[in-house]
Amino acid sequence: MRWFWIDRFVAFESGRRAVAIKNVSLAEEQIAQYTGATAIMPASLIIEGVAQTGGLLVGEHVGFRERVILAKVAKAEFHGYATPGDTLTYTVDILNVRANGAIIDATVHIGDRLLATLQIVFALLDDRFAGVELIDAKMLLSVLRRYRMYEVGRKADGSPLELPPHLASAENALFDEDSSSLVAG
Repeated sequence: MRWFWIDRFVAFESGRRAVAIKNVSLAEEQIAQYTGATAIMPASLIIEGVAQTGGLLVGEHVGFRERVILAKVAKAEFHGYATPGDTLTYTVDILNVRANGAIIDATVHIGDRLLATLQIVFALLDDRFAGVELIDAKMLLSVLRRYRMYEVGRKADGSPLELPPHLASAENALFDEDSSSLVAG
């Protein structure tokens, strides 16, 4: 992910629901320059924030072993604008996960005010895309840590989320790289 349109998770239930927030800031040039006269967060970036939230929820549900990509925005209804100083709350619920894709429902709120309702379809890429790296495991882990997913995340039984083994090994490799650079310096 090149752009991050969520700031952190505030709740995460594996295979069920995720809640993330995004603080809208005038410091983000995409917002400051979008309309010129009035700074608003473009609807496309709000959709991307929901897609990132839902994509990580679906990705975690399949153990981050499948490549999850946005396939279709089936519904997007907006009831206003987000402006600098607003905090967006993305609430995403998984409706269905199958071998080839997933569907999520989402709402976006600013405080108690409903800003948007969405339904997004994700594709899970199959073996035809094996060997095509969409995101580096160390980068993914860094994003998940930044979003605090493993701090707030829970499994269906209420126990804390655990790192999948392949991400834990990426984390160990990351620490090994950091340690060797400290020793070399």
